[in-house]
Amino acid sequence: MSYPPDPNNPYGQQPQPDPNNPYGQQQPGYGYPQGQQPAGYEAYPQQGFPPQGVYPNAQPVLAHWGLRVASYIIDSLIILIPYYVLVFLGRASGAGALLTLLGFVLLIGGALYICYLEGTTGQSPGKKVVGTRVLREQDGQVIGFGAAFGRRLLHIVDGLPCYIGYLWPIWDDKKQTFADKIMKTVVIKSQ
Repeated sequence: MSYPPDPNNPYGQQPQPDPNNPYGQQQPGYGYPQGQQPAGYEAYPQQGFPPQGVYPNAQPVLAHWGLRVASYIIDSLIILIPYYVLVFLGRASGAGALLTLLGFVLLIGGALYICYLEGTTGQSPGKKVVGTRVLREQDGQVIGFGAAFGRRLLHIVDGLPCYIGYLWPIWDDKKQTFADKIMKTVVIKSQ
């Protein structure tokens, strides 16, 4: 309940509080009402969150064949260069069998490490360089070491019919090799 303004006081003193509410009405705060922003201005993006307009449930972009080939070449070079260096040094020094065996152990260890990285992070070193990632098709999660190892072994299937499985991503809607189809994985762009 408010009182009418006093006609004898043209400067408008503070109105007297309502006897039922001795503290009066709370003064409004400065700026915009809490929880609102002025029209026409967007919020600044927060670090660690996608910028506005990008929906977290949007379909990822599948990696094209050229990126897949580039990552395979990089991974192969990472594994094969140390192997061939050791084989070459072994033949030149006369300790060929020992260094060839060491090179073979490094070759197997490197391949297993790449499977581990691909299974736990979705990215081998080559995939990291070209900006791709391998994930499960059904839920978009990393595939795990066992599935990554199985996927590597199943690339044998890609090479059986005249290497057509390696070329299959060129015209496939999901850009999958035969091994990807069997393991239910996809390779996406991560950048």
